[in-house]
Amino acid sequence: MDKIKVELQHWLPKHALTRLVGKLASARLGSLTTAIIRGFIKQYKVNMDEALHSDPKHFGTFNEFFVRELKDGLRPIADGEAVITHPADACVSQFGPIVDGKLIQAKGHDYTSVELLGGDSALADEFTDGEFATLYLSPSDYHRVHMPCDGVLRQMIYVPGDLYSVNPLTAENIPNLFARNERVVCIFDTEFGPMAQVLVGATIVGSIELTWAGTVTPPRGNTVYRWDYPATGNKSVTFKKGEEMGRFKLGSTVINLFAKDKIRFDDSMALSATTRMGAPFAHIKTEENQASE
Repeated sequence: MDKIKVELQHWLPKHALTRLVGKLASARLGSLTTAIIRGFIKQYKVNMDEALHSDPKHFGTFNEFFVRELKDGLRPIADGEAVITHPADACVSQFGPIVDGKLIQAKGHDYTSVELLGGDSALADEFTDGEFATLYLSPSDYHRVHMPCDGVLRQMIYVPGDLYSVNPLTAENIPNLFARNERVVCIFDTEFGPMAQVLVGATIVGSIELTWAGTVTPPRGNTVYRWDYPATGNKSVTFKKGEEMGRFKLGSTVINLFAKDKIRFDDSMALSATTRMGAPFAHIKTEENQASE
């Protein structure tokens, strides 16, 4: 059955299916929308006790439900200037060093940072011998993505591509999955150097939305689009740790890249570990904590 599931993805009209589901997810269908939301909650065991609005009738569209807010204070942001926090509720798919410009996708599969970042080798060089983490958001998760640290947006890159599923089964069987799927790359400058936060699209992910740009939907095609942002002034885009920076309208994956010798992952990081937005993710390396290691 696993082989059949993977092979079907090669043949499915993924873009057409995604556009169709996206339209349905944004449609106001009254009682039908409510019934679909109730079915989804039951199927994926969504914990609505955490939601700011727990009644399915509150949501006018499926998308409104999918990007639902959590109750205030439910995801406290870990204190400490040197603490980097998880950007999302997710599962740790992979994490570790970037070796020879490559990131591990799954056992037996890797891909390059150059491919992930849209073919920009100069940008990829900023993360040479650095660290990466891949976080998978399941259908039941909270689907807003937050900043793991303070940062100033330098560049946003839209990379067109396929829309394969990004669940663990697909990651183990589709080569170059995260470097071939549609994605939005966000490059931030931080007090400890550059950081990339990459939002990866997937089958039936209706869209990726960013707080400063809205829904990112350039014309279909093979063109990579880039937007540069100033570091200061009224057109700059700045964030504090824990602030929302984007959301998935149907779930996917977040990949973070960090520069060489700038961070160490928190002791809680482990393959398949459950993450919660705002909990410790990594720690900025300083002379003081490096001396104690």
